[in-house]
Amino acid sequence: MPQTPPFAAMFDSSSYNRNLYQTKEDNCGGLYYQDNNLLSGSLEALIQHLVPNVDYYPDNWTQKIAPKILQLLTEWTETFPYDFRDERMMRNLKELAQRIASGDEVYRKNVQQLLQSLIRKLAAVTQYEEVLAKIDATTSTDRLTLLKTKPQSIQRDIITVCNDPYVLAQQLTHIELERLNYIGPEEFIQAFVQKDPLNNDKGCYGDGKKTRNLEAYVEWFNRLSYLVATEICMPVKKKHRARVIEYFIDVARECFNIGNFNSLMAIISGMNMSPVSRLKKTWAKVKTAKFDILEHQMDPSSNFYNYRTALRGATQRSLTAHSNREKIVIPFFSLLIKDIYFLNEGCANRLPNGHVNFEKFWELAKQVSEFMTWKQVECPFERDWKILQYLLSVPVFSDDALYLASYESEGPENHIEKDRWKTLRSALLGRV
Repeated sequence: MPQTPPFAAMFDSSSYNRNLYQTKEDNCGGLYYQDNNLLSGSLEALIQHLVPNVDYYPDNWTQKIAPKILQLLTEWTETFPYDFRDERMMRNLKELAQRIASGDEVYRKNVQQLLQSLIRKLAAVTQYEEVLAKIDATTSTDRLTLLKTKPQSIQRDIITVCNDPYVLAQQLTHIELERLNYIGPEEFIQAFVQKDPLNNDKGCYGDGKKTRNLEAYVEWFNRLSYLVATEICMPVKKKHRARVIEYFIDVARECFNIGNFNSLMAIISGMNMSPVSRLKKTWAKVKTAKFDILEHQMDPSSNFYNYRTALRGATQRSLTAHSNREKIVIPFFSLLIKDIYFLNEGCANRLPNGHVNFEKFWELAKQVSEFMTWKQVECPFERDWKILQYLLSVPVFSDDALYLASYESEGPENHIEKDRWKTLRSALLGRV
């Protein structure tokens, strides 16, 4: 049986209910009652009725209600801390916390701990976002200069930085888990849940939506895909390109074994980009049996049936795991977002009778809660800062640069490709 939500337990005091319930609309925001039953109302009005003031101090509030409000605030700030990045939300929280703390020394200490913990979390995410901004600034330049620089044999590539596919898969897992850890569950809500058209409350905080960490994680997937394609298209020699492809196939396989499905799909996506897939002479030198197996596992047909089966297996393994290594589950994130999006869009928030569709929100909570469990796993692998720095900061080719590098490696096959090659050489290299 699910536990009673702390906010529901606030109304178990009959003396308090008699003070709270009225037979008319409340003057502060509007609370509506019928036969002493609360039907609806704004959050601000509800809070005002729950918290005592000079004119209103119900019997046993300190013993009965204050602990439950404090419990609710504690769970809220621990589970959805990013809600309080909004200055108005933080101001309201501090005001409510001050009222709770005013009546008892124990509550005062608990409130102080709650606020300090919240401030630490918000400071950590701000610092993380500043690091991301610096990384973005260093990777904004295109790697096209590598096409102009000779000799290419002395330039670094992924294999010279890390020649062990298993180690690279471990470092990719470090990046994945760190970025997952900074995604707040409220970011899913802010990304997909539209403002309820039945809610005419102009005090809604909808203009404070922030999904920057969720978006940064999606951008990481794209970066990894382009990094893979860049590393494959960059070498001059066909033999070297084939070696890079086989290397990434091994990295992808190790990611699958670890349970890092997001890096796995990013690598496969990079290898399937057109500038890479058109390198037929290069692929002819590659043993593709292992790659075919990985593609089968991530086949999008039947709504990613094979992947979802593998994900359930990894999830089951994590539930009975005795080590962090076995607990790792890193989902294909774009698909997770789509699942949550379609669940939200496909089910109404309100039932025909106007009631909240709790079944929908339970299912949303189930998916987000599972994600919360996955993102809290501590990475068990040793960090290699040299490899991590390369993965996060080395510039990668743009789409046009990838095509140009691909045509430079294996010439155009038809007139359309020849025309595009000439255009790209002129635009990017200044050559005719």
